[in-house]
Amino acid sequence: MVNIKILSGLLMILPVIFTGMAVAQRASDDLVTEEMLLNPPPEDWLMFSRTADNQRFSPLDQINKQNVNGLQMVWSRGITAGTQENIPLVHDGVVFVAHPGDTGDVSIIQALDATNGNLIWQYERQLPEDIADYVSIATARVLSIFGDKIFYGSPDGYLVALGTSNGELHWEVKEHDYTKGTEHTTGPLVAGDKIVIARNCDTGPGLREECFIAGYDAMTGEQSWRFNVPAGSDEPGGDTWGGKDDGTRGCAPWGLPGGYNPRLNLVYWGVANSNPHTRYKRHDGNPFTVPLTAPAELYCNSTLALDVDTGRLALYYQHVPGDDWDADWIHERILFTSVFNPDPDAVRWVNPNIQKGERREMLAGVGEGGGLWVLDAEDGEFLWATPFPFNVPEFHIADIEAETGKTIISRDTVLTHDGQVHDMICFSNIKGYYAMAYNPTNNSLYIPYHDACDKRTGALRTGNGHIREAFIRNGANSDDWVGLAKVNMETGHTDYIYTQRAPSNGAVLVTAGDLVFWGDMDRRFRALDADNGDVLWEGVVGGIIQNSTITYAVDGMQYVAIMTGDGFAHTSGKVGLVP
Repeated sequence: MVNIKILSGLLMILPVIFTGMAVAQRASDDLVTEEMLLNPPPEDWLMFSRTADNQRFSPLDQINKQNVNGLQMVWSRGITAGTQENIPLVHDGVVFVAHPGDTGDVSIIQALDATNGNLIWQYERQLPEDIADYVSIATARVLSIFGDKIFYGSPDGYLVALGTSNGELHWEVKEHDYTKGTEHTTGPLVAGDKIVIARNCDTGPGLREECFIAGYDAMTGEQSWRFNVPAGSDEPGGDTWGGKDDGTRGCAPWGLPGGYNPRLNLVYWGVANSNPHTRYKRHDGNPFTVPLTAPAELYCNSTLALDVDTGRLALYYQHVPGDDWDADWIHERILFTSVFNPDPDAVRWVNPNIQKGERREMLAGVGEGGGLWVLDAEDGEFLWATPFPFNVPEFHIADIEAETGKTIISRDTVLTHDGQVHDMICFSNIKGYYAMAYNPTNNSLYIPYHDACDKRTGALRTGNGHIREAFIRNGANSDDWVGLAKVNMETGHTDYIYTQRAPSNGAVLVTAGDLVFWGDMDRRFRALDADNGDVLWEGVVGGIIQNSTITYAVDGMQYVAIMTGDGFAHTSGKVGLVP
């Protein structure tokens, strides 16, 4: 018998409720230092993508290509019903996990024994009676750990610090007013001695003031800085909104945190589309009030880099200027170092001013509307980009000025009036809150994708100015429209190493055992060969696999863990963990 295991989950409601107190045993008092976060022990999983660079690569190799077919279930544990998109943390043999927070009266954080799922402590936060009237999604996708504290964004608008050893409340600080429709759909990121967190923000008067990223002192919870994402009229970039009133400028930094570069003292964050979605809705029927070329409506659909100590904007790059399609650029950015040598046969846009063979610190991201962009992590310089997952004529980006990196959107697919129909605009939510992964041993990015596009009809009186219907892209095969792409980050060459019919909301995990772990909405959890995508092991778990995939080790035993349950736009859920 191979000493490797898997955890998976079923829906259960715990019959006994404990609030912020030790239940079975105390968790470890071992402090998580800044040095540990930057160079974590192989057996721990201390950030949502394990490391500050978001690579989701684990050096554990006990589970490998030779023995992965021996994986077996060792424990599972239920969580409450609701929208489940959390990624657990693991430290010193303890799993820290957030329950769904959008159905019911409480928000729950638990510490579990990582070897058997036994409850160590449970913290419950009583939520306001009227919260369901204002907050539709309260998913704590991300938790953070630092020192002796666990940090999370609560559904009622607070940044909360709990003791790792017993779940006791250390401090809480009010971040936003949930009655204004603002929601914690992301989570905190530890950067130096700061806790950085953002949120979703609604539409309506005063919108701009609710769309911000903020840094807090990790010891006290005192706010150190705040950066409002939509540029105000009296700020740099404020003249890119076509004279739109400051109070109605909006775009939310609602997705996964973008990463942290300690050498540069920068935190990266992605920003979503402008609100409402369509240009002619935002600009009173005049869609070309702002240009088709970046910059337009800063800093929406951009990669931002903020100084950790001050929140000052160090650099930005705008991927989709004046978005018309809800093509969010909101989730993780992966930091890595690579030689610059993109192949023009594999990559559509390449900066001609950069010498081939140069070694650079790079930053890569994929938008919900498709496209893979690679930037210089230090100064934001455009390096290369290409349509993703496929180079199709219907791509919503018409061109990029390669020497400057300025993006130009497709005028032909912008809605200009009621009843206008665009039959196919690509792509539609090809990448979401389920994180991709990078393998430093082969300089490859592993990207999950859906080959889907949109049909859009102009409807000014609807909330966002359009009616949208997503469908499998014309020309794609419904049996293999979902897949995992392996992209060489030096050349840009893409191999589609695995495809299937069932969609996936699962995060990707790469390990030193030359394996890629990935799960889907058909309850299938798989281990793939990192070289060619061959399925080396497959198991069926208790529910839809949402985000979550991690690995850790306790007492020399490697485990792989997942959570199951319904995700965004669903109303009931299940949970579990995997070895």
